[in-house]
Amino acid sequence: MIKVLTIEDEPLALRQMESYIERIPFLELVNSCHCAAEAVPFLLEVDAIFTDIDMPGLNGMDFVKSLENPPLVVFTTAYSEYAVEGFRIDAAGYLLKPFSFDEFLKTAEKLRQRITEIKALQETIKAQEYILFKADYRTLKIKLSDIVYIESMSEYIKIHLGEGAAPVVVLYSLKRLSDELPEGSFCRVHRSYIVSLKHIVKAGGGRITLTDGTEIPVGDTYRQLFNEKWPGL
Repeated sequence: MIKVLTIEDEPLALRQMESYIERIPFLELVNSCHCAAEAVPFLLEVDAIFTDIDMPGLNGMDFVKSLENPPLVVFTTAYSEYAVEGFRIDAAGYLLKPFSFDEFLKTAEKLRQRITEIKALQETIKAQEYILFKADYRTLKIKLSDIVYIESMSEYIKIHLGEGAAPVVVLYSLKRLSDELPEGSFCRVHRSYIVSLKHIVKAGGGRITLTDGTEIPVGDTYRQLFNEKWPGL
């Protein structure tokens, strides 16, 4: 079951999405919100959000960008020009209003496929102890145990490796990689950083020191999660 949240300022559009979700057996609606602010308390409870973009105050696109650890996102909007920007932040789907139930169902199926792929990739990574990236028409094979930390660089990530190896930069989303890496070995500690737990030397005062001497801040959103894996921050 995929737990979802809807954000839509137009009552009729919100009710339409609610009715569509009720008709899809693998979706469970956790809550419906009329604005981004209402959605914040529910974000940790859901796998994905369906959010309008053009809303008063904080629009859906800016809201998602402001989140340190957003769920998967499907954008709904009447304006097609937002599609490219939605792609850049790795949206799981994009629905152009007005959309039919069939269009909504197809997007929901893509969302389910995305979640299935993430879970499958997690299992593959755990079994193989490697992760693969495509870069410059070639495939890079990186051993998980060599990764010290990963840094977000807008649409790219920089993978910092141990033993003096040069960092690797690839076109990838930090959010997507965070979902794919094995939870027992890595932890996202900031909107811009994922760290390898085995490479942590010490933690305190809201910061982590790694084996290569790098200090990484721990964001407030991630503090509880990190303390569960590394008590005493």
